[in-house]
Amino acid sequence: MRIFRSILIVIAFLYCIGAILINFANRSCAEKPGNRPLMIPVPPAGKLYHGVHPMPLSSRDEDISTDDLTSYEKTAGKPAAWVDISQHWAINRKFPEPTAAWIRTGGSVPYIRLMLWSTKKEHEKEPLFTLDAILKGTFDNDFLAWAAAAGEFGSPLIVEFGPEMNGWWYPWNGYWNGSGETKSYGDPSLPDGPERFRDAYRHIIDIMRKASAHNILWVFHVNYNDWPNKSWNRFENYYPGDDYIDWFAVSIYGAQQPIQAQWPEFSELMEPVYHRLEKLSNNKPIMVSEFGVSANSTGGSQAIWAQHALEGLTAGRWPHVIGFAWWNAAWQNDANPQHDTSMRVQDNPALAAVFKKYVGGMEKVLGRITK
Repeated sequence: MRIFRSILIVIAFLYCIGAILINFANRSCAEKPGNRPLMIPVPPAGKLYHGVHPMPLSSRDEDISTDDLTSYEKTAGKPAAWVDISQHWAINRKFPEPTAAWIRTGGSVPYIRLMLWSTKKEHEKEPLFTLDAILKGTFDNDFLAWAAAAGEFGSPLIVEFGPEMNGWWYPWNGYWNGSGETKSYGDPSLPDGPERFRDAYRHIIDIMRKASAHNILWVFHVNYNDWPNKSWNRFENYYPGDDYIDWFAVSIYGAQQPIQAQWPEFSELMEPVYHRLEKLSNNKPIMVSEFGVSANSTGGSQAIWAQHALEGLTAGRWPHVIGFAWWNAAWQNDANPQHDTSMRVQDNPALAAVFKKYVGGMEKVLGRITK
């Protein structure tokens, strides 16, 4: 009888251990994008989300307001499914709850760009928010606090760290973090600069998931071309992996200043990067999260450039694309006002007419996230 009781005790013990291990495995699997329900579904087949970055005339992209958004939406003839927020940590490291709240109240999803950048000067090495410092855990408490506030916010968020990481104008680009060297960090077979970015992004996502910020959809946002154009700087080298990233995003710009003579069409810039992203992971939705071209350019018509871009997007030329967002901005380039850049839809009647037709007038272009 004692032997029988002992056997029962052992069986019960093993059962409990097995249940604990299964529960742990299930929880671990739930952290992966393929095993957790996303709060933002892709649009129905044949539909596209429409978002915007409504940059104010102040040229400070963190200063967006309801007036900037309303002005754009009224001109385009449709609300935005998501609205960009550029959060520069030089100004504020806290979750941008006030801005995110008014975007949500207006019916859009906040799309937050984590810009760990202390100087906001392009083509310079970052002295404070370095990739090495992120990897060493210097800002872990900031990330934990940010994640806690994001989780408490509750509703869906789109978030990315280090947009256009394959462009050397930003300090998180590999050029400033080891370039193509292979012996100073990590795997000796991989270029150090991109590998540092990859691991820093993984570190950020790991922290935020552990803090239960499960309402975040994570984005890997590349520039359409690699600059510098070196094999080590290909955006594929920066990719954190399918277990970390939910959606891809790409920036595509034509001439960004009126004095630029080059006038590449949207499609010739989009085609190569689209197929590279498709090859990198064939199951990830793709956003054109930034696109635009300057008005008053010597190279061509802003309205016609935008028309050709929107014709291709709305015709389904790139099947994995699930949405787009115009960079609705204007800024000063030098002391000559004729050199100022304007991409604002509301500043060009011909451009406004294009958006009225291809955004406001098309049912397949959605101004709200589907349920």
